[in-house]
Amino acid sequence: MHIRLFAATAALLTLAGAAQAADGLWSVYDKALKGAKYIDMTHVIGPDIPVWYGFGPSKFKPTVDPKTGQAYTYEKDGFAATRYELSTDQLGTQLDPPAHWAPEYPSIDELPPTYAVRPLVVISIVPQLKKDPGYHLQVKDIEAFEKKHGRIPAGAVVFVRSDWSKAWPDPALSTKTPFPGVSLAALKFLHLKRHILFHGHEPLDTDTTPTLEGESWLMHHGYTQAEGVANLDKVKETGCLVAIGFPRLQGGTGGYARYVAICPPSWKYGSTIGPNDAPLPKSAKPLHWDEKQGVRVR
Repeated sequence: MHIRLFAATAALLTLAGAAQAADGLWSVYDKALKGAKYIDMTHVIGPDIPVWYGFGPSKFKPTVDPKTGQAYTYEKDGFAATRYELSTDQLGTQLDPPAHWAPEYPSIDELPPTYAVRPLVVISIVPQLKKDPGYHLQVKDIEAFEKKHGRIPAGAVVFVRSDWSKAWPDPALSTKTPFPGVSLAALKFLHLKRHILFHGHEPLDTDTTPTLEGESWLMHHGYTQAEGVANLDKVKETGCLVAIGFPRLQGGTGGYARYVAICPPSWKYGSTIGPNDAPLPKSAKPLHWDEKQGVRVR
């Protein structure tokens, strides 16, 4: 009797396992991701966005046919293309690989594919900035956050909300001081005590110390970081995921990145997957080149 029961149970488990294998992760998409709210935490890259003076501005131009020297156009060629003369790989919303400071560690193209999706935590220092516009995240702020929201999970991405990015794309942001940051002690706590994947901040630098001690410590210990993130005021503090995308530029010491928060369906902000995702809606205003702005606009 026991042998037959064991055999029957084993058969059921085998069938369940086969069903799960056939379904794979599609059920995760159907049950959790299909109805989720999606929030872009990424700035648009343009020729006039804030950038460190040491890098200088970038230029956008129409791509030209090398045979004729004429720009490709919708009317003449049936398509258009754009030439990007980017001054740096430290531009806009970024993912800094450790090779940015430490050549013995991975460059952007050497980062593993496991960076794709992670738990997302958003810690706000907005109240502290009302008293001190140069406030940097402290260990006590992380501990207070955990007391309210629970322990930060290992492998998570932690973004620090300051609302600094609300003034984007004002070019003056790149020289505005003081600006909010993240203390070295907070970075060490997050990485050595909570074992996060990486942290991110809204400004274009980690801290305001003369040597950028926080960024230096991160890079020289093999850690990455996100810079120039946006829309953190629209993201739930806990319970969301972050989808991470970046181009694999060979030997890249920086990376133009896109971060998308994936939040529960009940969250008040964000877009949902819908019928207009494919095909995409047609615009009444065609895209065209604007000589004055140096970019394509509608």
